[in-house]
Amino acid sequence: MPNIINREKAEALIREQVTPAILQDVPKQSAFLQMARRLPNMTSNQTRMRVLDVLPLAYFVNGDTGYKQTTDMGWDNVFVTAAELAVIVPIPEAVLSDAEFDIMGEVTPRVTEAMYKKVDGASIFGIDRPSEWDADIITRARQAGNNVAVSGTADMYDLILGEGGAFAKVEESGFDVSGAVGGLGLKAKLRGLRTTDGIPLFQTAMQQAAQYTLAGVPLEFPKNGAFDNSIAQLIVGDFSQAVFSIRQDVTVKILDQAVIQDPSNGNIVYNLAQQDMIAIRVVMRLGWALPNPASQLDPNRIACPFAYIEPGTPVTTKTATFTVTTGAGNDATPVEGAAVEVEGARLITNSSGQCVFNLRAGTYDVKVRAKGYKTATDSITVAGSNITKAVTLVAN
Repeated sequence: MPNIINREKAEALIREQVTPAILQDVPKQSAFLQMARRLPNMTSNQTRMRVLDVLPLAYFVNGDTGYKQTTDMGWDNVFVTAAELAVIVPIPEAVLSDAEFDIMGEVTPRVTEAMYKKVDGASIFGIDRPSEWDADIITRARQAGNNVAVSGTADMYDLILGEGGAFAKVEESGFDVSGAVGGLGLKAKLRGLRTTDGIPLFQTAMQQAAQYTLAGVPLEFPKNGAFDNSIAQLIVGDFSQAVFSIRQDVTVKILDQAVIQDPSNGNIVYNLAQQDMIAIRVVMRLGWALPNPASQLDPNRIACPFAYIEPGTPVTTKTATFTVTTGAGNDATPVEGAAVEVEGARLITNSSGQCVFNLRAGTYDVKVRAKGYKTATDSITVAGSNITKAVTLVAN
């Protein structure tokens, strides 16, 4: 066999071509923060909003000498409380010096993207929701009955725009749909939707601010990984009713004299000064709320400006049945019309003093109010079974 200098023998002399760019996707923004209404920046960790809670009533006077009746009004406090998002990225200084690219410049936008993903997941779906925040949009819509179940023969047009569909649920609550959020897999189901005149309901318009529209309202398809298709296919609502405020915008700080500890055991993981390292610390603080003030269509504030279409197999929830009474034992009397509030979601007790929430696993703060009684506060934990909770109110 003739001798030859083949590729294997000359491998050390062959130069590899390295592309002068990092192949990666563009960092994604927060769908919730783009669609909700932004309030002025917070000047402390909590902002209080005064919200109409009780509407006045008017009465006809009976005859020329009839008595005119009195009425009242009431207001409630809704709080926007800032929760902190933060992460630390340690990097050896030698790695920074030897790298061909600006590592810090690559890290910061990706960490910001991860924060936006957390914001969307917590505010819309309740995923890793901080204790400072009220219940998420899905939980609030579920308590208001604004979940649209999907049967085996369900038509997507009816689920979205038909009687009892997602749009109708929002409108029946007294709101107009201003926007929608869906999973990427929903596009295939929407492309064939037409009006009776054959006009497409799902449209694209690259030259407009909203790339996609559904029945004339902006439709977002979040690409930051936050949309949970196992909880909802499509969420629609009046996003102007959801408000948020920034306490501290995304802030980047470079540390070089700190130690980093393992929070589980307190052990020091890195000593930056001793190990010639730096750490990129990224922090963001913000809060959000769904005030839901009283209106003539919803005087008890139990409606929700959002609705959602469930997946084919809906998420399993457990019932939490509250029984509100005054007195104890044989003297216990049901309190009708008491407002039971679970992390912002509200229901009104019936003549038996009961109301039923459908909740996913978790721990929830509870507040119970009724005219003439002191406000009662408690908490419940929902796990693998339905629960019952008795609440006794004390008269003022």
